[in-house]
Amino acid sequence: MLQKKICMLGAFAVGKTSLVQRFVQSIYSEKYHTTVGVKIDKKLVAVGDETVNLLLWDIQGEDGVEKLRSSYLRGAAGYLLVIDSTRRETLDIAYRMQKFAQEMLGLIPFVVVINKTDLVDQYEIEDVALDYMKEQGWIVYKTSAKTGQSVEEAFLTLASKMVEA
Repeated sequence: MLQKKICMLGAFAVGKTSLVQRFVQSIYSEKYHTTVGVKIDKKLVAVGDETVNLLLWDIQGEDGVEKLRSSYLRGAAGYLLVIDSTRRETLDIAYRMQKFAQEMLGLIPFVVVINKTDLVDQYEIEDVALDYMKEQGWIVYKTSAKTGQSVEEAFLTLASKMVEA
């Protein structure tokens, strides 16, 4: 059995913890929980013929990469870069975090998650930003931890990319 570490990266309150809860336990809570430091969850998934034990490192949100602890990233095989679709500033933070993660970890697989897409009337991420990410070759999913939309697909795509790497 393979074991792969995934880091959840993104600004405060983008939905990292909710995405992990939805993926691991198929639940969603309206209650906001601030992650302090890091919370680690596990989930076994099948990727082709392989069984993969995913270690999901839900890292506290940061609005600046200078506070993101490099020790949390060490050993990561991939990461989910989470953006809040209702807060444009989380996109800029995600760009900076991606650059920092790439400097720390090299070119490892990652998936961009535009979360909270169920809040359509509050959407602040322009299509041009999505086009830019796709032009960079980034894999982008529009998700909702609340409804479950594309959550499993995002994690399983990342798991598959990590196994291939």
